[in-house]
Amino acid sequence: MKKTEWDIEIASETSWFSFKLNEIWRYRDLVALLVKRDYIAKYKQTILGPLWHIIQPLLTTAMSFLLFNVVANIDTEGKNAILFQLAGITIWSYFATCLTSTANTFIANAGIFGKVYFPRMVMPVSVVISSFLQMAIQFVVLIAAIIVNIFINTEYHLSWNILLLPIVVTIMALLALGLGIIVSSLTTKYRDLAVLVTFGVQLLMFASAVNYPISTIANRLGTDSMIYKLVAYNPLSILVDTFRNIMLGGPIQYGMLAYTAGITVVVLMFGIMLFNKVEKSFMDTV
Repeated sequence: MKKTEWDIEIASETSWFSFKLNEIWRYRDLVALLVKRDYIAKYKQTILGPLWHIIQPLLTTAMSFLLFNVVANIDTEGKNAILFQLAGITIWSYFATCLTSTANTFIANAGIFGKVYFPRMVMPVSVVISSFLQMAIQFVVLIAAIIVNIFINTEYHLSWNILLLPIVVTIMALLALGLGIIVSSLTTKYRDLAVLVTFGVQLLMFASAVNYPISTIANRLGTDSMIYKLVAYNPLSILVDTFRNIMLGGPIQYGMLAYTAGITVVVLMFGIMLFNKVEKSFMDTV
């Protein structure tokens, strides 16, 4: 019998380590559409709309300033306390949004995945991009606050470290993507993880030096304490601290940044491997 020849064949990718960048690029129009959909759907029936991106970090900054700098009297290493809090919250919000949104990739989109083929990685990638638009608005708020502080205190030193800003944001995005797709892969069998991630991100914030400098723990508990080591070698703490030092002026620990980049690569590769494995059979368990 003559073998049937097909013009187009849709088949599962056999390699667990395939990044499928070429497929994601071919479906870039779909990525743009999903980004637009997420942004519109999020604020379609709200009164203030994108203004929440401004109100939320400002309110969070005010509360953090009151609790950590006024009540707890935590030193900010000579930096303006309000700017210190706002800078940390800006970069942390980006990570938290990316992680919590990508954690439900398979469950939230099971209906779409079961009807039409497209690279599944398109979904978490679109989340990372749409979350970046949110961070961009908050970043403008941070810049405006810095400008106001310059007019009030007339002390601000911009250094060449600002060139590291895209690198830090990219590492944070890839780390959030890697962790997010790991969780999304596991939630196909363990639904409790979706709830745990939302709760865990809130706790992780306190272990990532978002509201206090890492030196505070060193001064109070010593550099040999387990708590200090957990915070100091936490990749998220390093990224938050580096972002804050870039924006407000401070020393950059290039070795620790390289260490964080290495951890990010490992997490992302493991996440892609697990994601590719799960996407072949997740419809049987979701």
